[in-house]
Amino acid sequence: MNKKLATIDRQKVLSILFPSTDDFLFITGLAGSARDAAGLTNDGDNLFTMAGCMGAAVPMGLGIALCATEKQVVVITGDGELLMNIGSLASVATMAPKNLSIICIDNGCHGETGGQTGHTSKKTDLSKMAEGAGIAAIMTIERQEELEAGRKFLASKISPRFMQIRVTDGPPTNFKRNLNPVHCRNRFRDAYLKNYYK
Repeated sequence: MNKKLATIDRQKVLSILFPSTDDFLFITGLAGSARDAAGLTNDGDNLFTMAGCMGAAVPMGLGIALCATEKQVVVITGDGELLMNIGSLASVATMAPKNLSIICIDNGCHGETGGQTGHTSKKTDLSKMAEGAGIAAIMTIERQEELEAGRKFLASKISPRFMQIRVTDGPPTNFKRNLNPVHCRNRFRDAYLKNYYK
């Protein structure tokens, strides 16, 4: 990733992609992506955020997508978290759920541990890795004006979808999310079951 291409403020991304959040189940990675998604949904019942378990967002989202086939499932993760378990993209491609979207908010650094430079700020291209894994639909966004096309991409019938959004290394959404894992798990389970059986 050429960091000069990154001009998007991450805090302005998700509200454009998801003007309405009620029709989705959201799974996030940790740190910044979790705070961004919590700000989007006001830490809603249809959101499950991670804390301290790098690499788990995509596999968890895949499992939920395979179970909740009538619901659109969205994984929101960061470049560092995704690289911790990049092989999960191959599992997504193989299982090929028709209701799964993966959004990687790529700031080219590791915000959770102090902002160290990440691989995507040098030579690593996550969209190419997703393509090589066999993901059906892939989009890279580098400019703010491309986000509206990104919203339409996420509504496409082609799935699973992978979207890499190159953002500046500015701070994530300033939102204090609920970090009680039992409460978060139970409320998400209840929201899932409510949607599954309605």
